Amino acid sequence: MTAPHRRAEDDADAAASPAHIAVTVTRTGGFAGVRRVWSAGPPATDAPEWPVLLRSCPWDDAASSTPEGADRFVWSIRARNGRELFDVRLGDGELNDAWRDLIDAVRALSG
Repeated sequence: MTAPHRRAEDDADAAASPAHIAVTVTRTGGFAGVRRVWSAGPPATDAPEWPVLLRSCPWDDAASSTPEGADRFVWSIRARNGRELFDVRLGDGELNDAWRDLIDAVRALSG
């Protein structure tokens, strides 16, 4: 797995303007090796909840290990909150409750 990546291009500008949030989740691997992609940009009515979802994930503390065993899924999560960018790759065993909540929210909006 690659190490997580997080950067803020300009925190002052991001805080001053309404944040555009977009999240893409890609799942690869598994028994058939099928790649699935879900993307979501929350509607304005849900916008206050999404920064909380993003902040609850341990982006900077994500492990950088390779999933053990055959037929395991690898999850790539890329997110933008205004000018702040997040990028991480995780194995199934690394998905704690916060990651699952974010993935489930993206999948629900992707429909």
